[in-house]
Amino acid sequence: MCGRFALYSTHEQLAGLFELTSLPAGDAPRYNIAPTQPIGLVRVNPQSHRREWAFALWGLIPSWSQTPAQGARLINARAETLSEKPAFRAGFRRRRCLIPASGFYEWLKSGQGKQPYYIAPADATPMAFAGLWESWQSPQGDVVESCTIVTTAAAPAVARLHDRMPLILSPADYTAWLGSGQDATAAQLIELHALLHSPSTLPLTFYPVSTYVNSPLHEGSDCIAGISTA
Repeated sequence: MCGRFALYSTHEQLAGLFELTSLPAGDAPRYNIAPTQPIGLVRVNPQSHRREWAFALWGLIPSWSQTPAQGARLINARAETLSEKPAFRAGFRRRRCLIPASGFYEWLKSGQGKQPYYIAPADATPMAFAGLWESWQSPQGDVVESCTIVTTAAAPAVARLHDRMPLILSPADYTAWLGSGQDATAAQLIELHALLHSPSTLPLTFYPVSTYVNSPLHEGSDCIAGISTA
């Protein structure tokens, strides 16, 4: 699964990687992003058909949900059942997004408790998780946009930490995943299913970090500082 991640890459790095003309000014680096918080994502605008940067709450609220509370339980969506689950299948067809990240956290269970590890690209460049977004409207007319991170079986390099991890997309697959903002065609759905079952080849590195990161109230580069577990 993915229950915490970081994004502190520069605006220049993100704009270049995702082919964006601009990003919101003043968006501070974040080292401990937690569920139900607003996160940045890249999607195709359904009207302009162009890529855009947007913010959405982490935890998908299905459009048919009676309350927004369900979002807290839908922070991840399994790649294997994405097109089957009622909460995700509409988003899979037309509201896919990229969720930029510098790295993510996983907790290794041991006799001493749970030890957090930070996992990131070996070359320290930003990456993108496959995601879905949704728009929910309250009875009063308030609109809330939310999203979820797609997960898959863990790569061998990090499988000892957890059996699941975010689905990391290759830059060459960004356009296919984002689509046009309209319903995917039959041919596009075949390509999307192939992406869901394509293991990431991105070299990853990981190391133990302090339990300081355990609290979502904690922020800053101390969250990703390595520690010794000897």
